[in-house]
Amino acid sequence: MTETDVHTLTGPYVLDALPDDERARFEQHLTVCAFCTTEVAELREAAVKLATQVAAPPPPALKTDVMSAIGHIRQQPPLVPGGKDELARRRFSRRSVLALAAAALAVAGTGGVAIDQYRGKQEAVQANDRMAAVLAQPDARTVHGPVKGGGQATVVTSAGADAAVVVLRDLPELPADRTWQLWMIDPNRTAHSVGLASGDLTTVVDGSVTGSVAFGLTVEPEGGSPAPTLPAAAIIPMA
Repeated sequence: MTETDVHTLTGPYVLDALPDDERARFEQHLTVCAFCTTEVAELREAAVKLATQVAAPPPPALKTDVMSAIGHIRQQPPLVPGGKDELARRRFSRRSVLALAAAALAVAGTGGVAIDQYRGKQEAVQANDRMAAVLAQPDARTVHGPVKGGGQATVVTSAGADAAVVVLRDLPELPADRTWQLWMIDPNRTAHSVGLASGDLTTVVDGSVTGSVAFGLTVEPEGGSPAPTLPAAAIIPMA
């Protein structure tokens, strides 16, 4: 496991989904990584909010359907330690947990997208699903970087999905006529705009990700600019 992989374990750790060896290593990592320590605290709070804000009663027929299925659905066989079935199931569990972590992140009060920003639960579910789809990709890769003047940017990219989850936290407050602009930078150092932000943000970037070598964040006039204004507030290598 690489150092980058360790940073992706905050969600599984919060949900107690790590095997003992990975849990021990991650807890050791927490003693030296302030970012992951903060993220763990925020995800724990977010998980509570998620449970209370998007909970729904089960369908009336659920119990009947489950009891009916018990008699003809085969039980999973025991896992052979170290076998391929165990590895596959652990991988599926890891991706499922990452998907739930994405949903929790979407309702976090700090640095996330609050449910009340959407007009209804359906839109929130769709946004969560988009984030979960990126985080669950086998090639998902996380990078972090500081923002000039304060704050942090986190980018989870998937070349396979040609998408990224971008999280901006604790950004400095800008004048009313200025905005944050997000960029994906290709190997020719050409910057492609992928959105605007008025403050802290969690969003999914679709497209312009595959082949990009860096993520950029700049301060621009209200409405954005066709090209980034330099110096950038953040340039985070992704390759």
